[in-house]
Amino acid sequence: TEMILYCEMQPEQRRIYDAYEKEFREFISATDNELLKKRSMYVLKGLTRLRQICDSPQLLGEDRLKGEASAKIDLLMEQLESKMTQHKILVFSQFVSMLDLIKEQLDDKGIPHVMLTGSTKNRDNVVNEFQTNDKVRVFLISLKAGGTGLNLTAADYVYLVDPWWNPAVENQAIDRVHRIGQHKNIMAVRLICAGTVEEKIMNLQESKKELATNMISTDASFLSTLSKNDLLRLLS
Repeated sequence: TEMILYCEMQPEQRRIYDAYEKEFREFISATDNELLKKRSMYVLKGLTRLRQICDSPQLLGEDRLKGEASAKIDLLMEQLESKMTQHKILVFSQFVSMLDLIKEQLDDKGIPHVMLTGSTKNRDNVVNEFQTNDKVRVFLISLKAGGTGLNLTAADYVYLVDPWWNPAVENQAIDRVHRIGQHKNIMAVRLICAGTVEEKIMNLQESKKELATNMISTDASFLSTLSKNDLLRLLS
């Protein structure tokens, strides 16, 4: 079963998002298609920044934003605390810095967990700890490090903290728990900030589903398929 949980930003997070979005939209509007393609890395950086603000303004790495509220982390922690007594849970994000912020919250609340990123050396030990230790209820995983090759049948809840351009990549992550030997019903939950680029990404996923499934492997390759009008539709 798949469901979407919409997160409502607090006023300050929304203010930060709107300011960055306005600046980025004005750049896109003032730039023609050919120049946009030449400046694709700048466009990608702008879209990534908006997606990071949806997760938490702290992901921008600016000192003045330390301690800023995150609607997603607040909602996710509510979900984890209500579900973890009955379920083992996977939490996926593309941003390791977002997983670090969630880890801080889990540490503060004394919730046992493990984490897997691209820099994790002892992958098998971490996986085994989650699969066999009943006290470890939450597994934080970066999408690129844990999207394939893992068998995590101890879990039956999967939270996707941020949407990716290619829904096939998200489905691979969900499939970590949907393996031979899995007897429980699986719940996959996407966290989406309403009225942001994240909601528009989901719409784009639908309209470009066949294209995405066939050829999209990176952010940059998906970006190359977008016209100026597509980009403006991502920005309200």
